[in-house]
Amino acid sequence: MPSVYEVITNRIIEQLEAGTAPWHKPWRVRGKNGLPRNLVTMREYRGINVWLLLSSGFPSSYWLTYRQAQTVGGHVRMGEKGLPVVYWKFGTREVEDGDEVIEKPSVLCRQYTVFNASQCEGLRLQPAQPGDDKRQVQPIETCERVVSGWQQKPTITHGGDCASYSKILDLVRMPERKCFDSMEEYYSTLFHELVHSAGHPSRLNRSTLTDFERFGDCNYQREELVAELGAAFLAGYCGIENRTICNSAAYLANWLQVLRNDSRMIVTAGSQAQKATDLILGAPTTTT
Repeated sequence: MPSVYEVITNRIIEQLEAGTAPWHKPWRVRGKNGLPRNLVTMREYRGINVWLLLSSGFPSSYWLTYRQAQTVGGHVRMGEKGLPVVYWKFGTREVEDGDEVIEKPSVLCRQYTVFNASQCEGLRLQPAQPGDDKRQVQPIETCERVVSGWQQKPTITHGGDCASYSKILDLVRMPERKCFDSMEEYYSTLFHELVHSAGHPSRLNRSTLTDFERFGDCNYQREELVAELGAAFLAGYCGIENRTICNSAAYLANWLQVLRNDSRMIVTAGSQAQKATDLILGAPTTTT
């Protein structure tokens, strides 16, 4: 009988050979309603501040200073880092010119540090948050058992607009569950990051994770293949692959194209992905 790894690998190879649709990011930040604005004054930020705040990846459009958070009954969570915003005030000032007093243009520039509302707790003013569309989130029991059952797993946090794994902090960051198109896509994305973490030096010490020097180099590209193939394996184990395998194949196709369409690479990556999956599932690791 073929293993779940062989079944999933063969299905992915068939989709790669048949051609895949473009990959799409399976989550989006909900409740992000327009330009960033101050939560207390409700004024929109302007100029360079708009770009600085929009590009930060935080889920809420609302920002406030440390002191403003206190004035509305809340506080900034310990360890959170703020972002700088610049305030320009244009006016006039009186200067002496000989025997006359004349007005000249003046510019006042001040810098403030602001925090996203999602970095705060206890605020009496409650802005829209991701998931305010009231969509119900029902965990998938088989997937939850896999995640909760892995005793060596890294710390997992939720919030923001990115899914990532930090090998330095041994930390997985995920968007909120309600941001995902489906719970199957949520777990597929989480599995991807957990497979990355399985390569940490304290676990499998996988060279494609530990040795890459910058995003986009050859080791990083191979590591992405391992992570997504491992996510597909775990999805197959949990019985959700029919909802996620098309997007997984599209993601793999992107990286295989970078690696000059070397279809054999998926078999090599599959061996490393199987070791990571076995580790997460608590099964004996293979030597293949």
